[in-house]
Amino acid sequence: MEIQYKLNDIEQVALKLVENLKTKTILFYGDMGVGKTTLIKTLVKILGSHDEVSSPTFSIVNEYQIKNEKIFHFDLYRINDEEELYNFGIEDYLNTNDWKFIEWPQKIESILFDECDKIVIETDQKLNRILNLK
Repeated sequence: MEIQYKLNDIEQVALKLVENLKTKTILFYGDMGVGKTTLIKTLVKILGSHDEVSSPTFSIVNEYQIKNEKIFHFDLYRINDEEELYNFGIEDYLNTNDWKFIEWPQKIESILFDECDKIVIETDQKLNRILNLK
């Protein structure tokens, strides 16, 4: 599924994504500044969390509470190797039935075994976002 949008359409895009996701593990691909965290903030809100959402660039993972479950938001940009992932207990997070939003997932792909939804975000020359859900 491909969606073209501007940032002021982000809420409608997030609603459409939630309707079409097949899993609770969502991998977000895209260059720095393309809008991955902005989309995740909106998804967290749509899923019912009232928590303040921020990029976990330095903490690696942030946790948000929704009704009877959690959302784990990972930013793996600063991860250098799989050992770092295991050192902060990545497998404990991956083995939950909670939501997992993972930015820079190419650093974790080799240890992902469950089904995942993949979201690729790019921008065009007019700075419109082009999102592909795979």
